[in-house]
Amino acid sequence: MNKAVHQLAASMINQFNRVDKISHNLANQNTTGFKQEGVTEGTFNNYLKEAQEKGFTPTTIDSITNTMPKINGNYIDERTGPITQTGNTLDFALKENDTFFKLRDSNGDIVLTRDGTFHILEDRVVSKNGFEVLNAQNEPIMAEEENVALQLGLVKTNYTNLEKMGDNNYTIKDEFLADNIVVNEGIVIQGALEKSNVNGVTSMIALIDAHRRLGQAQKVIEGMSQLSESLVDKVGRPS
Repeated sequence: MNKAVHQLAASMINQFNRVDKISHNLANQNTTGFKQEGVTEGTFNNYLKEAQEKGFTPTTIDSITNTMPKINGNYIDERTGPITQTGNTLDFALKENDTFFKLRDSNGDIVLTRDGTFHILEDRVVSKNGFEVLNAQNEPIMAEEENVALQLGLVKTNYTNLEKMGDNNYTIKDEFLADNIVVNEGIVIQGALEKSNVNGVTSMIALIDAHRRLGQAQKVIEGMSQLSESLVDKVGRPS
């Protein structure tokens, strides 16, 4: 098989991953507090270098294979989405883009979110998916609290220290790199929500670009396949 096909096939896989990410972003364009994600590309040589730095002795195949494009990782767009006023006293937004509300999920674990759409359930303040909203001491905030805004427990950490999970929430990778904010005055905006930071126009352009690149790679592979078939026919034909 022509080695160029490996490069093209790898490129197609990358575009499939781009399409998945962009489609997911567009599907959450109206999700409160949602942060869009993207993928970064690298080459197989990056993985060889990382393996060598970790003490492994990887085998170099050839220059073509080692420069094949590969998905190098995912990233979260940290930009704050537009803040809109709702007038609802149990809606909250955050001024700083690296701060998060604390919730306790159904498994009893603490998770983070930027979605401040809260309501009352059984005398407790909960998120839209029913998770308990916590204060700075990791205790549930009760409905009778006079000022819920000041009771909200916040965590400050970089997005590189977070891992996305379902329901628009995050888990912390390293607790030592996260700061618990005891006094949240000046950070929380009551009666407002942060919209998704997904830009529908630029996302659609990126989606079209990914589909176009995918189609181009496919056409080249089909053309190379036809050339190979033609060559086989001519070489195999008796003189």
